[in-house]
Amino acid sequence: MRGLLCSPLLMLLLLLQPWESQLQFAGPRCRTGPLDLVFVIDSSRSVRPFEFETMRQFLVGLLRGLDVGPNATRVGVIQYSSQVQSVFRLGAFSRREDMERAIRALVPLAQGTMTGLAIQYAMNVAFSVAEGARPPEARVPRIAVIVTDGRPQDRVAEVAAQARARGIEIYAVGVQRADVGSLRAMASPPLDEHVFLVESFDLIQEFGLQFQGRLCAIDLCAEGTHGCEHHCISSPGSYSCRCRAGFVLQQDQRSCRAIDHCSFGNHSCQHECVSTFRGPRCHCREGHDLLPDGRSCQARDLCNGVDHGCEFQCVSEGLSYRCLCPEGQQLQADGKSCNRCREGHVDLVLLVDGSKSVRPQNFELVKRFVNQIVDFLDVSPEGTRVGLVQFSSRVRTEFPLGRYGTAAEVKQAVLAVEYMERGTMTGLALRHMVEHSFSEAQGARPRALNVPRVGLVFTDGRSQDDISVWAARAKEEGIVMYAVGVGKAVEEELRQIASEPAELHVSYSPDFGSMTHLLENLRGSICPEEGIGAGTELRSPCECESLVEFQGRTLGALEKLTQNLAQLAARLEDLENQLASQK
Repeated sequence: MRGLLCSPLLMLLLLLQPWESQLQFAGPRCRTGPLDLVFVIDSSRSVRPFEFETMRQFLVGLLRGLDVGPNATRVGVIQYSSQVQSVFRLGAFSRREDMERAIRALVPLAQGTMTGLAIQYAMNVAFSVAEGARPPEARVPRIAVIVTDGRPQDRVAEVAAQARARGIEIYAVGVQRADVGSLRAMASPPLDEHVFLVESFDLIQEFGLQFQGRLCAIDLCAEGTHGCEHHCISSPGSYSCRCRAGFVLQQDQRSCRAIDHCSFGNHSCQHECVSTFRGPRCHCREGHDLLPDGRSCQARDLCNGVDHGCEFQCVSEGLSYRCLCPEGQQLQADGKSCNRCREGHVDLVLLVDGSKSVRPQNFELVKRFVNQIVDFLDVSPEGTRVGLVQFSSRVRTEFPLGRYGTAAEVKQAVLAVEYMERGTMTGLALRHMVEHSFSEAQGARPRALNVPRVGLVFTDGRSQDDISVWAARAKEEGIVMYAVGVGKAVEEELRQIASEPAELHVSYSPDFGSMTHLLENLRGSICPEEGIGAGTELRSPCECESLVEFQGRTLGALEKLTQNLAQLAARLEDLENQLASQK
């Protein structure tokens, strides 16, 4: 191969300088001697369509720089993936136009990457006299150029060594994801002259320039009459025009236009395709985010991305959001808060799953969800009391029913809860709730007061212990049970935990990010004035205690009304006096 260079010094200078500004001189055209040249092209499935198109253009451009002919350079092309296919053999064509036509009709195989098999085919078949190679005694150099973008799925070192031993000079060209070790195992020595690694298929032309330079060091572009819009590439006895990355050569073979990668129709973008120098890029319409697959779009959920402050439910609407209240309640003037459970007396214990499967970031969402429940409760010693228990492989009371007397205190305590991790002992948690959480020592009100006792279990998976005994025991004790499941929660267990009917006491969300839609059902169930739980005892209006209570409430309301009327009369009298003084 070294004998093919017109001048070693000129070759060295050519390789050291940037390809945009190569040697500038004029002189006689240099033509190479006879060559048998075979291109071994990787067409595995990892080579994307627009990348294969770039490689096709690279081959066509390289052919135009070769002195092709029966007595000059003979060219053959094979492609490979899981199998090897001859595109055309060394003796098939003597005209460059016929070769280009065959390359343009090339259809990629799109399977595996059996590079070793391709080298063996080149050695035993492509470079055989029967395929058009000249016999060994003719001493015509045999050159193989292997272009690949990945790691071979078979062995290459041994078969490449055999090919080199038979006199085949191998150039290994790696693109993007190519394995450098495999390239060095295939290439002929010296490796720094036979191994090329480029960042993308768009830059593969840099190898083409250097490879042509090894055949002839004369730069015909130096004459300045080429007319190339972007770059002029000198080739043996001729030259060709090249475009910058992201552009394609026009029919006049001199001017360039930007490649519209989106026009190939294989981008699969859900919304919009944007053509860039490196290929197609998907873009989503305003109010949507691009998913990790790089193609699909999802409406932006502002409710999970901002501190919306909605008391009950947040609904994302494109570039904005709005707050909703449950049926029968009005949104307040602030646009965020709703009517609260102001007359409800409830002892509420929340059992929160803190197992390892929940994960820290989701546990924070659970705490936020708990605080959204607290937001619609009238928390006070006389109203609703709230306790919180966390469970995993063990059970821990975070705070009992009687500790905090305001919603703000409860919410602050919830935010301070630390994630436990480990297992999921739901049965153990139910036992702890029944035996301890609703005891008067923990702050529960005496049963004689008929304050509803409500338990809410929040879990994301199957329990590691039996829940049946203590789930039944809770309901026997008059505790109204609700079960909230997320993700991999087991429906059978949720129904076993919850009170009847299950349709009103079981809620489910497929993921932690969309739990807010459960709040409406929970609010309507937990608030006593909106839905009375199964454990609440209703007294007959004819009983003496009920009549006395009704009479007391009525007298109180009448007294309050009398006070309001007196205040109104005073204000009217004041207004009359002001009018009289103005006259």
